[in-house]
Amino acid sequence: MDEVRIPVQALKGRGAASRLAHRFEKDARAAFDDGWGTLEEGAMAPLPPLQTEVIWEDARSIITGNDSPDIYFERSINPYRGCEHGCIYCYARPTHSYLGLSPGLDFETRIIAKRNIAQVLRAELARKSYRPAHLAIGTVTDCYQPVERELRLTRAVIELLHETRHAFGLVTKSSAVERDLDLLAPMAAERLAAVYVTITTLDGELARKLEPRAAAPHRRLRTLRTLAEQGVPVGVSVSPQIPFVNEDMEQVLEAAWDAGARSAFYNVIRLPWELSPLFREWLALHYPLRADRIMARIQEMRGGKDYDSDFATRMKGSGLWAELIRQRFEKATARLGYNRARIALDLRAFRPPGGAGQGHLF
Repeated sequence: MDEVRIPVQALKGRGAASRLAHRFEKDARAAFDDGWGTLEEGAMAPLPPLQTEVIWEDARSIITGNDSPDIYFERSINPYRGCEHGCIYCYARPTHSYLGLSPGLDFETRIIAKRNIAQVLRAELARKSYRPAHLAIGTVTDCYQPVERELRLTRAVIELLHETRHAFGLVTKSSAVERDLDLLAPMAAERLAAVYVTITTLDGELARKLEPRAAAPHRRLRTLRTLAEQGVPVGVSVSPQIPFVNEDMEQVLEAAWDAGARSAFYNVIRLPWELSPLFREWLALHYPLRADRIMARIQEMRGGKDYDSDFATRMKGSGLWAELIRQRFEKATARLGYNRARIALDLRAFRPPGGAGQGHLF
């Protein structure tokens, strides 16, 4: 019997096209042809829109330590697991496997929300042993993804950091960060807050494919400008760089500079675990004629593999193509004036919550 394959369909507003099984799945399921044409009929039928489901979690800890030598921050906070933005390149997708969920559609439709985040964080900051360090918010999934509008978990975290005068930086693709300017602006005036906005491309059509539920590129530029005008130090992330996909790095950097960004960084695409077949599926859907070419360049930066977790190369890659990207970035940022002054935050201003502990005189 000839094999009948179901053509994968792009789902409106979603980055992944399937609920790919996670790597711990014990049972394998596959569609088959029963001889009545139902396989083809099902493949051609329009799929209903997928609804986002919020799953509450009572977290036991909030601050995550980091000792990876290729990451600049020491500690991080992530109010959510999973992300509605649906970025197909998101390196965090495989983390949903630990929850028994698909790194594909489940990652962007089943969002884990830490409802007790403010209470647990307050207890952690109040410990006598606690010492402030560089704190980053939204390093794994976006802290301002759409559900934040109603849940306000990120807002609760920033309110507590404002109360305790704890310095932090955050990274986002969302214009929703503007909502919290009443907290960010006064903290920034005391060198306690900085914001980094990720702009992968200026091409709106490409962004809708790559990051279907994130703010449009022109809206992110407006967010950069709004934050900068309010005195918040802002930077831009032009990550990830994907060969033959988002080729406008220099234009993004120029536009972000004009909007007020004064620091910039980049990483190249990473495809750990289940992300590799998901990204390949995305390429087959959106760029079938250049899919092999794109993957060949990605593998060239990873020693012939889809991904290499080596700390020395995982962020920037290695080889000729990685070197070309590095040179483009460095020449563009040097020409524009990026990174001439480091965004330095004041860690000495911290005061334990609720008056706990004795304040510092100097």
